[in-house]
Amino acid sequence: MKGRITVDPQDGLSTRQRRQRPILAVHTGEGKGKSTAAFGLALRGWNQGWSIGVFQFVKSAKWRIGEQTVLERLGQLHEQTGEGGPVEWHKMGSGWSWTRQSGDEADHAAAAADGWAEVKRRLAAHTHDLYVLDEFTYPMNWGWVDIDDVVTTLRERPGQQHVVVTGRQAPAQLVEIASIVTEMTKIKHPFDEGQKGQKGIEW
Repeated sequence: MKGRITVDPQDGLSTRQRRQRPILAVHTGEGKGKSTAAFGLALRGWNQGWSIGVFQFVKSAKWRIGEQTVLERLGQLHEQTGEGGPVEWHKMGSGWSWTRQSGDEADHAAAAADGWAEVKRRLAAHTHDLYVLDEFTYPMNWGWVDIDDVVTTLRERPGQQHVVVTGRQAPAQLVEIASIVTEMTKIKHPFDEGQKGQKGIEW
C-alpha cells in the first residue's frame, strides 16, 4: 500500500490534521506477534522522540522479556544523550513500580485495577505520547477492569496520545472505537508439535 489512501475522506480536515490524530490500535487474535508488533511501534515512537509508557497487565514481574531490556536501555540512552525519548516499563505481578509493593502477593484483580487507574491518571495528565497496554484485553474480559470505563477513557483522552492494546479476544466495544485493529491468525506454530519456546523468538 505504501501509505496510499483508498478513499477520499469528507471530514473537512486537512491532510496535516488527519496525520496528527491520536491512534488507538488493537492487536488481537490467536496468533503470535501481538505484543511484538506493539513493541516495534514503541521503537518507532522512541525514534521520533516520543515518551513511551509500557504497562504489562498479565506477565509476572519475575519475567523479563527481551523487548524490555532493549527499551529500557534506549530510555537510559535518552537520559544520557537526549537521543530518542524517555521510556517507562511497568509490570503487574509483585506490585506496580509506583506502588512500592515489590514482593507483596497482591490480589491480581486489585492489581489490574490499580494499573488501569494509573494509566487513567497519566492519560489525563498527558504523560506519554505512546502507551502500550500489553495483554490488557484479559483484565477486561475477566471483569477486573470495567470495559465501559476503558472505552470512555480511551475515546475521550486529551491531546495526541497514541495507545496500543494487545491480547486475545478484544472486547467488541474496544474494537468499535479503535483506529487500527489487527487480528493475528495462527496458521502454524512449533508449539503445536510440542516444542517449547526459544530464546530470541518467544522472549
